[in-house]
Amino acid sequence: MKIRTLLLSATILLSLAATGVGQVKKEKGFKTIFDGKTFNGWKKAEENPDTWTIKDGAFVAAGPRNHLYYVGDQKPFVNFELKIDAMTEPGSNGGIYFHTQYQPEGWPKYGFEVQVNQTHTDWKKTGSLYDVVNVKEQLVKDNEWYTYDIIVKGKHVTIKVNDKVAVDWEQPADQKAGTNFTRILDKGTFALQAHDPKSVVRFKNIRVKRLD
Repeated sequence: MKIRTLLLSATILLSLAATGVGQVKKEKGFKTIFDGKTFNGWKKAEENPDTWTIKDGAFVAAGPRNHLYYVGDQKPFVNFELKIDAMTEPGSNGGIYFHTQYQPEGWPKYGFEVQVNQTHTDWKKTGSLYDVVNVKEQLVKDNEWYTYDIIVKGKHVTIKVNDKVAVDWEQPADQKAGTNFTRILDKGTFALQAHDPKSVVRFKNIRVKRLD
């Protein structure tokens, strides 16, 4: 009986492996840009580099301000769909930048920030296109993984949290850098934000697809 049970269990496991059950589903057209083990393709800002570590397949931000930039592709991202799984500990703040560029210190001067915050004192919550379209409602919980889906095409930005649309924004045709808002949709790379010493934020399963 024990041998038969073991054989049955082995058969089930092999079947699950063959069908991909329990594995991260590969999405057509997407490229994984974080291997879950190293910082290959990513570059830390020079200030407080020890803020970032890797644990259990995720980038972990835990420490003073630092930004982690994707430098694994020299071709700038213009139109794209970026998917990232994120998780915050209570009271934590972080962010995901796009259309930005590497800088050794300070808050990124270029690009837009997508907020990562459930219960931090900042009222602008996860789902916000920071200071452009701000979300007040708490869409997800701390200590739980959720998926960000950020789509930029032309002058249009769509932000989804667990497939729920949080932001659907069209940049005004007459908007220019320095008028009303200092940033405009352009091109660049991505960055992950470590906001402050009291915040602990995790990012994993980072994948991107270029759009025509």
